[in-house]
Amino acid sequence: MSNYAIEDLKPETNLCSLNIEGSLAHLTLTREDVYNALNIELISEIISVLDWTRDRSVGERGTLEDSTGAPYLRILVLSGAGKHFCAGADINMMRDAGAKSSEENRQDSERLNRLFNSLWSHPCFTIGKIQGVALGGGAGLISCLDHVILDSSARIALSEGKLGILPAVIGPYVYRKVGSAQFRRLAMLAGRIGAEEALRIGLVNQISNSLEGAETSVIDEVLTTGPMAVAEAKKLTLIFDRWTGTDEELRIWTLDKTSAMRGSEEGQEGLSSFLEKRHPNWKEE
Repeated sequence: MSNYAIEDLKPETNLCSLNIEGSLAHLTLTREDVYNALNIELISEIISVLDWTRDRSVGERGTLEDSTGAPYLRILVLSGAGKHFCAGADINMMRDAGAKSSEENRQDSERLNRLFNSLWSHPCFTIGKIQGVALGGGAGLISCLDHVILDSSARIALSEGKLGILPAVIGPYVYRKVGSAQFRRLAMLAGRIGAEEALRIGLVNQISNSLEGAETSVIDEVLTTGPMAVAEAKKLTLIFDRWTGTDEELRIWTLDKTSAMRGSEEGQEGLSSFLEKRHPNWKEE
């Protein structure tokens, strides 16, 4: 039974790669000959990597290091090799859908849904570095990330409508990212938008003329933040999204949550380090 050590064997992959640098995980799509299009094999590999890194994250394990003293993961950086980040679903996979049964097509959709939900709910702070095009499922990946850095010449599209289908599986994630009106417009037009518009509507967070090292300042900022606070912030957002109780019940819940976090090991370390004018134990030197 795994003890979730960082030195455990990483998932075997052919179409993507995983590189670990301290508390950072770099996941790169390497199917560059077809612009990192998502086929069944690549989708399955990404899911395996996301599961492996989730299990070895500070947010999941509740501690900074594994049993060997190696740091657990705090940040996941997603990128695509080559000219384009991700051209969406592989055209051959799309074509084969016509010959599949309803049950087989549903299984394919469930696999895609697991991919996007695994990325969206990942305990690490997730960063995307996006160049070229991000179409269909590529736009879905963007929508699941916490911070997206877009090359100034890149283009994004919910392109499914051009094929007579819908961005349904990626829809909830894009909807959360940009809101109802923008999602509806992007899904109906299905056309490509540039960097400035993507930034304006909140689909991306940063534009850069070069992606080389563009994530450094974001990484530095995240590493000064309590790792459990990062993971708990994602859970907090989900609770707000799905809250069905009264406003009074929500106020009581947030009071209880605030008290619990203040009394937690990380909360006490953060408050003590501030009062003692020292770095907290999660800030990497």
